[in-house]
Amino acid sequence: MNIVTLLPFIVLIGAMFLMTRSAKKKQQAAAQMRNEMQPGTGVRTIGGMYATVKEVHDDTILLEVAPGVHAVYAKNAVGAVLEDEEYNRIVHGDGDLKIDAPVVPDDASSLTESADSDDVARIDLGKKDEAGEADKAADVAADEPKDKKTDGESDAK
Repeated sequence: MNIVTLLPFIVLIGAMFLMTRSAKKKQQAAAQMRNEMQPGTGVRTIGGMYATVKEVHDDTILLEVAPGVHAVYAKNAVGAVLEDEEYNRIVHGDGDLKIDAPVVPDDASSLTESADSDDVARIDLGKKDEAGEADKAADVAADEPKDKKTDGESDAK
C-alpha cells in the first residue's frame, strides 16, 4: 500500500487520540478538584445551586444549602469548588461591584412620561365594540340578496 493512501487514516487516528487525551485530562482535573474539597468551602453544583460543604465522604458530600438546611449530594454533582471571595461575592453579595451601565428601576411606570399619556386618547379594547361590529356585519349580510353574483361567477350550468 502507498503511504498517501494511509495518510488520511493516520491523521484521523491522531486527531481522535488528541481529543480523547484532552477529555481525559479534564476529567482527571475535575476528579482531583472534587477529592480536594474540605469542609467549609463553597461549591456550585452542576444544577447551579451554591452551597457550603459540611462533610466529605467517599462518594457523597453533605452540603448546607441554607442556614440549617442540609442535603446529601454525590461528589460528581459538584460542578466547581469556589474560592472564598468568589463564593461570598455570589451568595452574600459581599465585595465591590462597579456597574457602569445605568440602573433600571423595578417599576416601569417611572420610565414613561405622564404628560404625553394625558394628550393621547385612550382606545377601548373591550369586547363590546367587537360584538357590536359583528352584529352590524351580520345585518349587512342579511340585507343583501342571496342571488347576487360576484366577480368570477356565471349562470352557466
